[in-house]
Amino acid sequence: MANLILILGDQLTRDISALDNADRNQDLVVIAEVHDEASYTNHHKKKIVLLFSAMRHFAQQLRDEGWQVHYQSYHPDNEHQNLEAVVAEQVQQLNPAKVITTECGEWRLHEQISQWHERLGVPVEIRSDARFIATKKEFTDWAEGRKQLRMEFFYREMRRKTGLLMTSDGGPEGGRWNFDADNRKKWTGKPPAPATFRVEPDSITREVIELVDEHFADYFGTSEDFHFAVTADDAQAALAHFIDFALPCFGDFQDAISDNEDWLFHSILSPYINCGLLEPIAVCEAAAQAWYDGRAPINAVEGFVRQILGWREFVRGIYWLNMPGYAKENRLGNTRALPGFYWTGNTKMRCMHKAIDATRRNAYAHHIQRLMVTGNFALLTGIKPEEICDWYLAVYADAYDWVELPNVLGMVMHADGGYLGSKPYAASGKYIQRQSNHCANCHYNVNKSTEQDACPFNALYWHFIHRHRDNFVNNPRMGMMYRNWEKQKPEQRDALLHRAEDLLAHIECL
Repeated sequence: MANLILILGDQLTRDISALDNADRNQDLVVIAEVHDEASYTNHHKKKIVLLFSAMRHFAQQLRDEGWQVHYQSYHPDNEHQNLEAVVAEQVQQLNPAKVITTECGEWRLHEQISQWHERLGVPVEIRSDARFIATKKEFTDWAEGRKQLRMEFFYREMRRKTGLLMTSDGGPEGGRWNFDADNRKKWTGKPPAPATFRVEPDSITREVIELVDEHFADYFGTSEDFHFAVTADDAQAALAHFIDFALPCFGDFQDAISDNEDWLFHSILSPYINCGLLEPIAVCEAAAQAWYDGRAPINAVEGFVRQILGWREFVRGIYWLNMPGYAKENRLGNTRALPGFYWTGNTKMRCMHKAIDATRRNAYAHHIQRLMVTGNFALLTGIKPEEICDWYLAVYADAYDWVELPNVLGMVMHADGGYLGSKPYAASGKYIQRQSNHCANCHYNVNKSTEQDACPFNALYWHFIHRHRDNFVNNPRMGMMYRNWEKQKPEQRDALLHRAEDLLAHIECL
């Protein structure tokens, strides 16, 4: 035995760096479904199905190519309950020259693997993850000496590095770096949303669904109607489906929310990108080619590329630059427990119910639902960052600590004091009304603020503004809000604060 190569559940990429220069006749690939990774949070059933099935398909692909693969399938009574135990057994039996793996995406697991060389008594080589456009060192070098780190400037560096959507003279295609201002239309039903891309479960996936239903019965969500891709070929078909049918309208409606459509024009590719079935640079190149071919407008293509090349790369850099201390940030001093309806969807707030219900059924909700509905409510009500972060990590099929934590703790909760985002994404019910048709079907009235049937977001917004005055009054992007607050009559301000306090006292009943 030459080397033992460990591939993790989010590294299902055929040319992952751990396999570079490997010898399929002598090296052993280890892939394992283990209890500790499946149970450290209340993972959505569909997320577990996706990963276990994709891992099994990937292992079979490697075997078909002639690789030696040791695969541990999940059972709650497995002798080896964590990755270290699985690897330790193989090291003891085979005495490899070294263990090779690609750097993982969670600080928790990274700390464990970094100590394996001492506990296993064998060299452990941790290789850089070449699937990301920026290495950890590149991001650290870019961040050094900057008073503020802003995604927009980092995104431009990534555009220059890759050449994506760049003209021959070094400028951005379309004459602008960012077309976000063109991407905020409300969807009224036309054009119709495309059909969802679906893959019918094969025998491997059906077996995994039965396993999850038996051993993870109490976990969040449902395994019913599972239709995610679980192979690279099917994920590639999902990308082609998005380019053909959804990308042309994605830009216009990427911030829209619908009361009767779960997916709209979103790609639903993040679960595949984040587990390795699709490579991010190839996805961006496919979208860019659609622009050059005249199949999609620049605002759609640039907006999509920005999510991957900009935000995805940026939050990964933020994560590794600041962990482990970043996970403990709570600059706004939040103390409130996560309301139970985040797990059940049982709330009269229509927007919250629809977002949580879609999450429960699909293990997915798009970025505006996450940021401006469930996230906005958590921000306004002062939910503990660690509790809302754990919720996001658990319930979404694309959630891994490196991408979820900065997005939620920094962007959603502003718990890092503005390190990631220059202002909190706080909004009243008017924003949700502007971007969706939820309000027309809601128990609450979005046009009221202080009455018993008033939209809770309205009073809670002003309560947030009021109680965090010291944090934000001098923020140049918040000045108008404080001027508007101070212009209101004292009795109106008192009524808003009284309404908000009543809402917070009875938050489980909303």
